[in-house]
Amino acid sequence: MADPRILDIELDERTIIRRNEDIERERKVAIFDLLEENFFKPEGLDGPFRIRLRIEDNRLAIDIKDESGELLETVRLGLARFKRPIRDYFAVCESYFAAVRAGSHMGLETIDMARRGIHNDASELLRECLDGKVELDFDTARRLFTLICVLHIK
Repeated sequence: MADPRILDIELDERTIIRRNEDIERERKVAIFDLLEENFFKPEGLDGPFRIRLRIEDNRLAIDIKDESGELLETVRLGLARFKRPIRDYFAVCESYFAAVRAGSHMGLETIDMARRGIHNDASELLRECLDGKVELDFDTARRLFTLICVLHIK
């Protein structure tokens, strides 16, 4: 019976050099939320799936494995289209986290709206790039975009 969901997700830790507390918290929340509820259906495959995200040659590689961990397929996406959204997302997140740490609530709502807007746009871009390869819902795309950003921290 088909079960179009991710039951486990792993990030290639070799890609990530360092993370601060804010980013680590974002990573944990994204993984928790993703595993709680998601829709992930690779073309022609039945789930549930274990996936591993990694960066190889400036491309996102999504290793799709079956329940037992056997590799079924690797989907690769060029990351050039994501360069600006990732950069913008990091910049807005830095402003957001700095305002939260400083206890400055002035403009926090505006910064958060900008952060959500960038995140939403990038999530739609991810869905477009995966069209015909992997079907996923908007919330799953949002959480995957967060994890893609984590992979880019240098």
